[in-house]
Amino acid sequence: MMYTDSVICAAANAAKLYWEELLMFGFGEMIKALKANPKTIVFTEGTDARILEASARLLSGTFLKPLLIGKEAEVFAAAEEAGFNIRGAEIIDPEGYEGMDEMVAKMVELRKGKMTEDQCRASLRQANYFGTMLVAMGKADCLLGGATYSTADTVRPALQLVKTKPGNNIVSSCFIMVRERATGDNEVLAMADCAINIDPSEDDLVEIARETVDCSRVFGIDPRVAFLSYSTKGSGKGETVDKMRNACNKAKLLMPNVPVDGEMQFDAASSPVVARTKHLDGEVGGRANVFIFPDINAGNIGYKIAQRLGGFDAYGPILLGLNAPINDLSRGCNGQEVYSMAIITASLA
Repeated sequence: MMYTDSVICAAANAAKLYWEELLMFGFGEMIKALKANPKTIVFTEGTDARILEASARLLSGTFLKPLLIGKEAEVFAAAEEAGFNIRGAEIIDPEGYEGMDEMVAKMVELRKGKMTEDQCRASLRQANYFGTMLVAMGKADCLLGGATYSTADTVRPALQLVKTKPGNNIVSSCFIMVRERATGDNEVLAMADCAINIDPSEDDLVEIARETVDCSRVFGIDPRVAFLSYSTKGSGKGETVDKMRNACNKAKLLMPNVPVDGEMQFDAASSPVVARTKHLDGEVGGRANVFIFPDINAGNIGYKIAQRLGGFDAYGPILLGLNAPINDLSRGCNGQEVYSMAIITASLA
């Protein structure tokens, strides 16, 4: 495949701009770590222009190798049409994959009698299952999908094939929220679960909090965890208040070295002035940077308010609790978001 000098130059300039922007928002340490230990990331939608744009950026950065699922001729044709240089990317077509028999046998083993050999072979013709199996078999480090697939179509193969970590019962998610302060540095927060669990139980919330704490540290957050409610320390009553209070107490026992408090209202968790008026004198009140929501309604609304009215950039949803990093894109994403999420996903590998 031949690329014109203008295409190559445009790709290099765009990569430089992306690099500078990511450094500004605190991605520098992630990129530095990946340069020292490069990873391979699977993109399940190899002909999508946004995936190709991100892949071109990654290839010019040489710290994360894209593996694109699709027919080679179609992928290169789509890249040429969109003007992206993907020279050096690995492209795999499930239909012609030489290791398919080995992959089918492994998938039958992983499904433990829930799928026949024929059913597994049929599923592996689909990019989401095929890409997930590449990760499950150690042929790639991580996966990013969902530019055209639904969240369910990304999460389902991950649950069936990569599975949850030992000791984990659920897959959850968090958003990393980044906003530049007037002082020039960044405010970085974590919010969970805003995308996966509709009405998590007390124990689910504890697991969500633990996974979000671990994820937040990758972004340089020194976690201070608030379990959110419409009540602060018993000011309100109800089942959801009890759920958040009980989950908070369990989380304190599980993570004794992490500041955790709740239940509390968002203003009491985020504003030092409000925290003082409500007599919260611990490390979390007024200073929280990891927010655990009672359900998906509150979480999804909360992070979008922060994004649209608060001026935060939202990175996610970052899937938590799986044995390998697999993440889901919004179908409305752009190439820059794909690029950012690829770096985040690989940094969790």
